[in-house]
Amino acid sequence: MDFGIVLQTDPPASRTVDVAQRAETLGFTHTWTFDSHILWQEPFVIYSRILAATRRMKVGPMVTNPGTRDWTVTGSLFATLNEMFGDRTVCGIGRGDSALRVIGRPPCSLATLSEAMGVIKGLAEGREVTYRGQPQKIPWRSGGSLDIWMAAYGPKALSLCGRETDGFILQLADPDIAAWTIGSVREAAAAAGRDPDTLKICVAAPAYVGDDLPHQRDQVRWFGGMVGNHVADLVARYGQDGSDVPAALTDYIIGRQDYDYADHGRAGNVHTEFVPDEIVDRFCILGPPDNHIRRLDELRELGVDQFAIYLMHDQEDETLNAYGMTVIPAMRRRR
Repeated sequence: MDFGIVLQTDPPASRTVDVAQRAETLGFTHTWTFDSHILWQEPFVIYSRILAATRRMKVGPMVTNPGTRDWTVTGSLFATLNEMFGDRTVCGIGRGDSALRVIGRPPCSLATLSEAMGVIKGLAEGREVTYRGQPQKIPWRSGGSLDIWMAAYGPKALSLCGRETDGFILQLADPDIAAWTIGSVREAAAAAGRDPDTLKICVAAPAYVGDDLPHQRDQVRWFGGMVGNHVADLVARYGQDGSDVPAALTDYIIGRQDYDYADHGRAGNVHTEFVPDEIVDRFCILGPPDNHIRRLDELRELGVDQFAIYLMHDQEDETLNAYGMTVIPAMRRRR
């Protein structure tokens, strides 16, 4: 199992670069960032600094979307970074949440997402694509590769992910929901004539190593609110009877009301008080190192290739070090 970190690009950018450097020395292989250009600094600028300051670390957004940049711009960004530093980027992408909603736009449709993924990947890999009815090709890019990993929760999005992408991102660490979503993605891949085992599976969730569970829960309760934004879309589309989407994913948002993106992904977000402790414990990984190792073992048995830590609480450095010194070595010994 690989390990990644997910960061918000708060200033100063040097802090983000420093955390990525330290993470590499501790055995982490991926640095992901939020991509919401009003709320945080522009990540693609910072990726170049991270890649220059590390040797093997891969970088990418968790997640970008088809709506805030022209698709040809996104393709060129990835192509440029890969030409400069080797193929060390991954395009995490989804329909969009904070980046679009903050500027008054809804998430993109799955049809738009599908088309955008083809254009971005094709251009970044030096191939000719059709964009707005015209053939386009980056003349200075030849060969290379760019993996597209898609974030998804609902049945239609999971099916698209299985049919068309290189990997699946599940933004929560509940083994039961992971089993359902991973199974859906693999079934869609097989139905499309693809080898399901070639898809990479990434689970991303907050992790907090320590003994004070009530405090840890309060520090990462924001995550249930963030996931709730996507779950609310699912409930609006599929209803809340559990026939299309597991009740384990949807039931908890019954108390959800307003959501303020000014506190998006922040500890202490008052708009996430509706999230119960049970959901925090299921969606995140908390407690002493043994708790983390047990949950990661469960996820690995389900086929998870990477666990990426949302590193956003008041013990970020301590948790990063605990993973590097204890959790990651223990998981590697279990191979």
